[in-house]
Amino acid sequence: MIPITSPDIDQAEIDAVTAVLRSGQLAAGPRVAELEARWAESVGVRNAIAVTNGTAALMLVFANMGLLPGDEVVTVSHTFNATVASILFAGATPVFVDVDPHTLTIDANRLEAAITPRTRAICPVHLFGLPADMAAIVEVANRHGLAVVEDACQAHGATFDGHPVGSFGHGVFSLYATKNMTSGEGGLITTDDDALADRIRLYRNQGMRERYRHETLGYNYRLTDLAAAIGLVQLDKLDRNTARRQTIAKRYDEAFADLPVELPARPADRTHVFHQYTIRVGEERDRVAAELAAAGVATGIYYPIPVHRQRYVLDLGITADLPETDRAAATTLSIPIYPGLSEADQDIVIRGVRDALAAGVRVGSSVG
Repeated sequence: MIPITSPDIDQAEIDAVTAVLRSGQLAAGPRVAELEARWAESVGVRNAIAVTNGTAALMLVFANMGLLPGDEVVTVSHTFNATVASILFAGATPVFVDVDPHTLTIDANRLEAAITPRTRAICPVHLFGLPADMAAIVEVANRHGLAVVEDACQAHGATFDGHPVGSFGHGVFSLYATKNMTSGEGGLITTDDDALADRIRLYRNQGMRERYRHETLGYNYRLTDLAAAIGLVQLDKLDRNTARRQTIAKRYDEAFADLPVELPARPADRTHVFHQYTIRVGEERDRVAAELAAAGVATGIYYPIPVHRQRYVLDLGITADLPETDRAAATTLSIPIYPGLSEADQDIVIRGVRDALAAGVRVGSSVG
């Protein structure tokens, strides 16, 4: 079975972890500090804070922004649950906006209608490696005095109008095993707000600057030097691996250009780093996925149940009418893309997609 993703781990990561093990400094130490400094430089911000995972990174940003019960954060439902759960963790309420039908990121044209006197922030999600429309989002946020929290967990190295994601507001990145850049588990927060960065650093370290002197409530959200060592090697590979993902995506684009599918959007003002290669195949999506599985090709559905339709969200009385989100959940399919995907395996994927869609056409079903 050709997997939908596979981490790029080789001897360099093994050597980096071995060096940390031999150093005796396993918890947060010099490797974490180096990863933070290099990531801040890469994104072009003053502060980067490494934490245990991407969910924790989102939680720590929202928990330290001064949100109060009843405050609202405008975001999307077409995302991984952590985006919304982190808003709720801080005591705020998510307000859902539908996605653009082509980019599948937040529809900036719908933001104004979602803003109320209780709105405190906008949280766009850079989905599958494609940035949201940050020019429009920042303009609305500035006009209303709102913070911007970028969920960039799938978008390491992506840019909007030449500027890295994570630099438009407070940025959050995941270093989970399947991400374009991984440390196994981990997360990174980026911000130019020095006061917020200071609060987050205290919060992730039990509220301490000095050992056993707890200035504020805090917990342990520290990244280890073991994980940071992997992350540093991955950062060295990021540009190369991004280029490889883009090459694979271009070949898919060309191979599927004549098919009745909608390919990933590539707006001219954005660089797509292809955490996922996601196509819209229509109402026959589940049949197409089953036929690909039979052909030895793994696929993914991101995400089959939008967050606004999850039971715990409905139990909170939070509802939304999001037709484009529902349509995306019912019709999109992600196919294998990762730096180590060989051309021979990509041939199998391409043939499998074409055969599955041709089968649908033969029986008269719609795949567009």
